[in-house]
Amino acid sequence: MKKEQKTGQIFDGEVLSRMMQFLNPYLKYFILLVFLTISLGLLAPTRPYLIQYTIDNFIVVDDMPGLNKMVIILIAVQLLQALVQFCHTYLSGWLGQHIVKDMRVQLYEHILKLKLKFYDNTPIGRLVTRAVSDIETLSEVFTNGVAAMLGDILQLFFIFVVMLFTDWRLTLISLSVLPLLLFSTYVFKEKIKVAFGDVRNAVSNLNTFVQEHITGMNVVQLFSAEKREQEAFKKINKEHRDANISTVLYYSIYYPVAEVIAASGTGLLVWWGAHSVLDGHATIGTLIAFIMYINLFFRPIRMIADRFNTLQMGIVSSDRILKLLDDKSMISNEGTYTTDHIDGDIEFKNVWFAYKNEDYVLKDISFKVNHGETVALVGATGAGKSSIINLISRFYEINKGSICVNGRDVKSYDLYNLRKHIGVVLQDVFLFSSSIRENITLGDKSITDQQILEAAELVGAKTFIDKLPGGLDYEVMERGSTLSVGQRQLLSFVRTMVYDPKIIILDEATSSVDSETEVLIQDAIKSMMKGRTSIAIAHRLATIRNADNIIVLDKGEIKESGNHEELLKVKGFYSRLYEMQYKEVEEL
Repeated sequence: MKKEQKTGQIFDGEVLSRMMQFLNPYLKYFILLVFLTISLGLLAPTRPYLIQYTIDNFIVVDDMPGLNKMVIILIAVQLLQALVQFCHTYLSGWLGQHIVKDMRVQLYEHILKLKLKFYDNTPIGRLVTRAVSDIETLSEVFTNGVAAMLGDILQLFFIFVVMLFTDWRLTLISLSVLPLLLFSTYVFKEKIKVAFGDVRNAVSNLNTFVQEHITGMNVVQLFSAEKREQEAFKKINKEHRDANISTVLYYSIYYPVAEVIAASGTGLLVWWGAHSVLDGHATIGTLIAFIMYINLFFRPIRMIADRFNTLQMGIVSSDRILKLLDDKSMISNEGTYTTDHIDGDIEFKNVWFAYKNEDYVLKDISFKVNHGETVALVGATGAGKSSIINLISRFYEINKGSICVNGRDVKSYDLYNLRKHIGVVLQDVFLFSSSIRENITLGDKSITDQQILEAAELVGAKTFIDKLPGGLDYEVMERGSTLSVGQRQLLSFVRTMVYDPKIIILDEATSSVDSETEVLIQDAIKSMMKGRTSIAIAHRLATIRNADNIIVLDKGEIKESGNHEELLKVKGFYSRLYEMQYKEVEEL
């Protein structure tokens, strides 16, 4: 599987500036967050300073009334700091979740508009990682990254200024071990950055593998490939485990090292400070305050490495998400023409189409389907039949030529208006884990139960729906596993007919059912086609004998066209295909 190696730079200006666009709707909340962050930075050194002042001015001179007042002030300051901390933590989390929600909605909306060609070349697990895991990482950036790092830096600055003005000698002694801490933090940051990058790649690969193989579990079990797939999964899972253990190892090394360095600084401070107190160069209150200062100073530095890596992983995730958002593999919807009614005329004019570069699967295709006619497409696998029906609804864009519906180029139509008039029934029926009703309406609240039942009656599906527990409320398991192939196919017919399309496209609608079910489905198809323009793909030539026109395709080219009798007289491609199938039937 292809790995994405970018580890991210914290100050990637382009990525950061684009991410800030998502912040614009919440700018006033962000300004409030910055204000709270500055307030926390200012409040950080107040407690050590007040304790120093209390010791030197009240405890040492045994001033109990003054001590009581200072205790009240200390409690008040602590309560204020706690309140500001609560507001800061809640607001940063609130802001992060709202931005992430907006990003996830925009990303999913973008994914919905991508061409089918994009999905042909992109693992679904990777898209799941982008929409879920990568965006969740950004939540951490806004919650514990930007605001928290800014707060840490401000806290360091204010504490350093207070320490310097209080006693510059104790400040230098206290921070003499700072270079060691900064160096260890830098090494840790670089190591953990790479390790987190490996974790993200491992998560993406794991999601892709699990999604693909659970979806294709029937194939795995059919070919007794469980052991091989288990070994493959073990390998990918081992990579995921090793990547996470690397992060654990670096944390396990860094934090003890940082604690030792910080303790060394405290030890030097106590040693030097004690001598200063005894020599009269410092007070006991100053020494105690400095012990508190140094703990407050070193703690953010230890956390900054984590903040840096949160931001770096956020940049990685942002970059991946923005690349997906920048993907222009979308069907352009520049057309503005809309209509509530079409007759259903379809015309292909010298159409050339390739899925990749100039490896054309359709070559100079031209034909016309008049209103109310039924046209059948036949030919060997790979002849280009499915490509033709995909192009009518603009699931893919043609390379050359034009396709017209009602005399208008399909590109001039508003895409959604065009597809509203075209009903497509695919060979592989996909059903969602939801009710029969939801699978038919796909969440369209304007479709009533009466419309559903009328459509079901039209295609002969009402009888089996009424027998299901709960009827339209029956919960279909994932991919419709609790229904037969024929029942799933009939539901796809109902799904199509509730929209009353004027053009019906059938892709191998009866290829996967038994003969008895085929009769039922053929009756449904006849009802669907009545008064509508129809294009049907069928391997069973007996099912299309009554088509107004049969187009025979071979290697992307039209070899013959005409009705059943005309094509048999020609003694060409169609005749040979028909004779082969007839012989197969005779031999059975």
